[in-house]
Amino acid sequence: MRSRPIGFLLSALAGAALAFGGTTAASAIPSTTSAPGSASAGDVGTADACYTWSGTLQEGSSGEAVRQLQIRVAGYPGTGNQIAIDGAFGPATKAAVSRFQAAYGLAADGIAGPATFGKIYQLQDDDCTPVNFTYAELNRCNSDWSGGKVGAATARANALVTMWKLQAMRHAMGDRPMTVNGGFRSVSCNSAVGGAANSRHMYGHAADLGAGSQGFCALAQAARNHGFTEILGPGYPGHNDHTHVAGGSGRFWSAPSCGI
Repeated sequence: MRSRPIGFLLSALAGAALAFGGTTAASAIPSTTSAPGSASAGDVGTADACYTWSGTLQEGSSGEAVRQLQIRVAGYPGTGNQIAIDGAFGPATKAAVSRFQAAYGLAADGIAGPATFGKIYQLQDDDCTPVNFTYAELNRCNSDWSGGKVGAATARANALVTMWKLQAMRHAMGDRPMTVNGGFRSVSCNSAVGGAANSRHMYGHAADLGAGSQGFCALAQAARNHGFTEILGPGYPGHNDHTHVAGGSGRFWSAPSCGI
């Protein structure tokens, strides 16, 4: 895990003050009941260097705050599923938030409030990546994310979602380090390594995982629960030395040696 920013340490100290009966400006404001998607003064979250939520988000909410939340819970869609990153808080997002909350010992009500946002703040760095993964790991091709099947900004955004899925998978597997051998490829990088003509690597959706301490099959099996619609592993041609996971449309899972 990378070192946490100063802002996080200040947030932790503020939390400690609350635990011992201290008050902060936010805690001194009485809580009020709010409509779905609206912010009440008592629910204002702790400021974060990446993205700061305020109020609560629940089914019926919409907008950029919901889209940012969906990125962070993309790894909790339920087995074989994938949630849309569309800024609309529907039943699938509520279920993903509930699973995220349960995974971290929070009240699993599917409503994102200060406790949920606080956990997300702990799990992310200032560039919005989860603490255990980096943009550099997800792009060993070039520095500007250009040359793929989508624009550079889209490829980078897709890679961010991929990282949050990996973070969820890592946590479910005991928080042991996970080895990422590569992710985004430009068309030329993909050609150079003999990648498939329609490889999801060129969209920023994919990551190739080393065995690590988990083993290729355990990784392939776990990936089914964390929003990966493409899983290729041992027994699939060219994938005996890594496990490939990706998001995107459709579903294709094949790791015959792993029972998939």
